[in-house]
Amino acid sequence: MQARLSGLTAMPDRLVDAMRYSSLLGGKRIRPCLVYASARALGAAPEHADAAATAVEFIHCYSLIHDDLPAMDNDDLRRGKPTLHRAFDEATAILAGDALQSLAFQVLAENPLIAPDVRLQMLALLARAAGSDGMIAGQSIDLEAVGQHLTLAQLENMHNLKTGALIQASVELGALSAHCRDTAVLEALREYARCIGLAFQVQDDILDVVSDTKILGKPQGSDIARNKPTYVSLLGLAGARTKADSLIARAHQSLLNLDADTTLLRDLATYITARQH
Repeated sequence: MQARLSGLTAMPDRLVDAMRYSSLLGGKRIRPCLVYASARALGAAPEHADAAATAVEFIHCYSLIHDDLPAMDNDDLRRGKPTLHRAFDEATAILAGDALQSLAFQVLAENPLIAPDVRLQMLALLARAAGSDGMIAGQSIDLEAVGQHLTLAQLENMHNLKTGALIQASVELGALSAHCRDTAVLEALREYARCIGLAFQVQDDILDVVSDTKILGKPQGSDIARNKPTYVSLLGLAGARTKADSLIARAHQSLLNLDADTTLLRDLATYITARQH
């Protein structure tokens, strides 16, 4: 990522600084780790997954920038630091998010280590996950859900789109980086990704209740303050923890269908519910 952001010589320094601020200063890097873990399980060299890992993290960072804006969640903290629109200004934040989004697709399209037809698959996959069939749809539902009562099925649909779509794309992009075309393998990886994507959000909802702002790096209790529907509000704290554990168990089970070294994928699934921020 750093190399790609260092080569933006045509852009104003302030805009590049904003892009670097939002994408290089912290974060768990779950999505790029999933790209590398999936590619590694299927025998790909790490450098073959570099472009896909960079692309999904750029998309993720762009989504956080826009999510924090005054018109969305209006947050002041992200990763323990002022959100981008607070550290710079709102217009710069919007432009930095837009630039990271387009750069993600450029990185994928220009990767010489991946066959052109596979690159096309990757571009379509990431576009679906990030757009109106995925993350953007989920964010829209999330905004409309404030103050509303959602059923568990509706909540899961929202998070399958808002959070899960990009996590699933990360795992699939790793497989495509290994030029995997085996439908059974891809479906097992999709099931794994669906489970950890939901578990990630359940754990986020739990941490919003039990953690604190210093550890989280963002305001604790913000979902409650905004009257957002969460897994904790629907299932209770104990029920949410049971839900998360069940999803991780299913993710582990799905990996048993793969004739591959899935140790890293298993460890990442376990980390999802063990993390404290």
